[in-house]
Amino acid sequence: MFITDIRKEFYEVVANQRVALLVASDVDALCACKILQSLFHCDQIQYTLVPVTGWQDLSTAFLEHREQFRYFVLINCGANVDLLEMLQPEDDSIFFICDTHRPVDVVNVYNDTQIKLLIKQDDDLGVPSYDDIFRDEEDEEGDDSGNESDDGSEPSGKRRRFDEGAVERRIERQRARREWEGRRREILFDYEQYEYHGTSAAMMFFELAWVLTKDTKDMLWWAIIGLTDQWVHDKITHMKYVTDVATMQRHVSRHSHRNEDEENSLSVDCMRISFEYDLRLTLYQHWSLYESICNSCYTSCNFKLWTLNGQKKLQEFLADMGLPLKQVRQKFNCMDMSIKENLRDVIEESSNKYGLKDIRIQTFGVHFGFKNRFFASDMVHATAALLESTDKDGSDSDNFIKALESLSRSNLDRLHSGIDLAKKKLLAIQQTVASCICTNLILSQGPFLYCYLMEGTPDVNLFSKPMALTLLCKYLLKAFVHSTRNKRCKLLPLIMAAPKSVEKGTVIIVGIPPESEISDKKNFFGRAFEKAAESTSSRTLHDHFDTSIIELKMEDRSKFLDALITLLS
Repeated sequence: MFITDIRKEFYEVVANQRVALLVASDVDALCACKILQSLFHCDQIQYTLVPVTGWQDLSTAFLEHREQFRYFVLINCGANVDLLEMLQPEDDSIFFICDTHRPVDVVNVYNDTQIKLLIKQDDDLGVPSYDDIFRDEEDEEGDDSGNESDDGSEPSGKRRRFDEGAVERRIERQRARREWEGRRREILFDYEQYEYHGTSAAMMFFELAWVLTKDTKDMLWWAIIGLTDQWVHDKITHMKYVTDVATMQRHVSRHSHRNEDEENSLSVDCMRISFEYDLRLTLYQHWSLYESICNSCYTSCNFKLWTLNGQKKLQEFLADMGLPLKQVRQKFNCMDMSIKENLRDVIEESSNKYGLKDIRIQTFGVHFGFKNRFFASDMVHATAALLESTDKDGSDSDNFIKALESLSRSNLDRLHSGIDLAKKKLLAIQQTVASCICTNLILSQGPFLYCYLMEGTPDVNLFSKPMALTLLCKYLLKAFVHSTRNKRCKLLPLIMAAPKSVEKGTVIIVGIPPESEISDKKNFFGRAFEKAAESTSSRTLHDHFDTSIIELKMEDRSKFLDALITLLS
């Protein structure tokens, strides 16, 4: 059931209870978790935080905590499956679900006792009506009494005619039921065939904080990072991003007016958030400008930096801006002040000549004290890199805690270590993209493109993680579209596979929709993967909250792909 009053129907309900927080491993979920933790601390609400990486984790976490807790808050997990069917909870367990995954399972929508959905109704949900998908069983069979007398003998000569009438009615009912079930299947198929994402969970909880008049600048910054995570990982359309940015911008100006005195004093621990049009150059303030241009998807793909021609074009671009190589190649912080001050205008002017027409993007920046300055996208890359760190000593829970810590302004060391990890990840992505394109590793399989990273590829263990592999997949498809002359290939989606566990002999597979400016970001691979696995009895694990990411036994790879080709042709 959808909650309409988040304050009354959620916050006031859990205010005097102990709550279990089950939080997915993505940046938006972490930001939402930080906001909710702050509210809970503010009102001294007791809670236990449990990170969950997939459906198995979620089931285990629930089993471990079902005795101690009645109230469960699920962040970025749980909306797109029949949760009660999966967890089999007691009748008094209540689940509050704030999840960006769409479509929302219809059973969750129409359960009005145990499932409470903290989901924005103005997102384009398109939920089918109750009567189209549920049917009361009580009067299904009708009442066929009166055929026989008490002793079982025929009551009269009308017996046969009466029987014929009852049979006809039953046949009619069965035909109507078959028609209804056929319609229901079609309606549900249309509703469930595409996976996509709705409003950021962090934004939803920030709205709660605002309604409670307990919103702080830190909460606002976390909500902005949650939204930026959706943009960096390409989960929402450009239109949706711009609309949500406008919402956040209003909150930023409200907070700026409210705290003008604090900003004028410029105390060491003050915090200022600003809305800006910034460059689509990843982490450039924490890198050299040259490295940022080379390792940002936008500039790398537009210049085709994996070719000699592209490298030459980049040198011309730098010359056109009149930036000395010595300046461009050193740390951004060490560049001449005169160059830094005009950098955005200079880059934008030259970008137009080189076809980089939309190098600017609406975003937000933050100042912590005097010298610490970050963009929201810097925070996303750093937190994601910590979440998926491949450090041998760290478990998933350790990574989760480190990533959560990096979001606190009191823990800038952790954030800087995340930024260093993010740079390594971006370098690995760019090198892998260049190598895949130069060695023609992207194959057209008819209805989709396919790329497999072999065991032994440099940095291949980085791409055993879902977010890193998805980011690589999106970069690679963009680069391929820029480099191919085949017009048909430009319209195809991409499936990418990488080794997951050598011991278990499994690969991780991700599928993404075609690269297009007008793409609605809707992904049909989740359903397709399920059907292909079913029809070939492939040994797959559909454990990820995003249905378009699965694990598969290495030996089943070719039959699974063949089934996908047949299915999608």
